[in-house]
Amino acid sequence: MKKWIVVMLASLVALPTWAGQFKTIKDVEVHYSAFNSTFLPPQVARSYKLKRNGYSALLNISVLDNSQAGKPAITATITGSAKNLIGQTRKLTFREVKEANAIYYLAEFPISDEENLTFNIDVNAGNKGTGPLKFTQKFYVEE
Repeated sequence: MKKWIVVMLASLVALPTWAGQFKTIKDVEVHYSAFNSTFLPPQVARSYKLKRNGYSALLNISVLDNSQAGKPAITATITGSAKNLIGQTRKLTFREVKEANAIYYLAEFPISDEENLTFNIDVNAGNKGTGPLKFTQKFYVEE
């Protein structure tokens, strides 16, 4: 079961690589993926105590060290918020998840149907790289 969870979370980080959802900040690559929580299999959601319903979404962030061979995952301090088009801001609270050599930062947040959210994230990986990550994404409620 643990191995399956690692594969699932690793695929969530790998997915942004295909779509090019990452930003280089000094010596780190910050990969990000935001998605409806219903994309998680029920057993993964239970295992990590994540809400799984059509009105909840997750932001997954991983920080990789570009200066080392193989780009290993490194720890960082991740903070941020999401703002919708009418200016309502949601503070994001990130949880660090470590599985084998992978490190993920997960934040849960509520969504409305066809809601555009602009994410303002601060990444602090110390001397390796510190800076902002900003992106916008549209979400759809899954019923």
